[in-house]
Amino acid sequence: MARPRRDTRGILDPAELLSRVRFRRHEPAEPELRPYLEHYWLIDWDLPEPFASHVVPHPSVNVVFQRFDDRGFGEVAGIGLDLFTQKLEGTGRVCGVQFRPGGFGPFAPDAPVAQWTGRRLPLADVFGDLPGDVVDSVLSPAGDDGRVAALDAFLVACGPHPDPAADHAMALVDRIRADRTILRAGALARSEGMSLRTLQRLFAQYVGVGPKWVILRYRIHEALERAASESAVDWAALAAELGYTDQAHLVRDFTATVGVPPTAYAPRPDPRGRL
Repeated sequence: MARPRRDTRGILDPAELLSRVRFRRHEPAEPELRPYLEHYWLIDWDLPEPFASHVVPHPSVNVVFQRFDDRGFGEVAGIGLDLFTQKLEGTGRVCGVQFRPGGFGPFAPDAPVAQWTGRRLPLADVFGDLPGDVVDSVLSPAGDDGRVAALDAFLVACGPHPDPAADHAMALVDRIRADRTILRAGALARSEGMSLRTLQRLFAQYVGVGPKWVILRYRIHEALERAASESAVDWAALAAELGYTDQAHLVRDFTATVGVPPTAYAPRPDPRGRL
């Protein structure tokens, strides 16, 4: 497994967020968990006034342990289809697990991952009864090492249950993310020697959204990254590079996902560098 990502893809105005919270990423300490996870993500804050963060979600399921002031809880967050907004205020802590797209199924094999898409559910609704106070064991340690160890223990208790089909789904999403020439789900299916319907069923079972949706979401992430890092984006050229028939289609998808057109999205540069 590669080290945790250091980019800010999907985060709207990352400089503003990082100026208000402590955000870290860690890989699991347990090697058996690493093939299934992107990383753990840890956030702490103590804010004098409320702040709203905005994220264009990745095609990943997350398990999230949260404490806002004195109330702690844990939940499974299926893939978010829309812009996700979280209001932060007072003092709080979050310890999250971001699974690789396709990597959640081996920990909850009794239902297709698409069942959780667009939903946020208590841990017990997905994993059943859990031993002890799992939420407190994850959120209480003062240091990152203790929280990582608690997250490792939770996940090892839940699985994973190895599944070659899940491995295949993860590999296919990795291809989509890394290979910009993959612009159509049908072309991906043909390159894998399978029908489009078989590919769609695989993604519904193990990823939670269809391959077309994944391709589109990574296009939007790329457009966001370019808008954040380049002073003058050639949107027509970028639309062609991302496989759109014209600039208008990119503008439409970007606006529908982010809430503003590309030319209106101009986050401030992050003075501390990327995550």
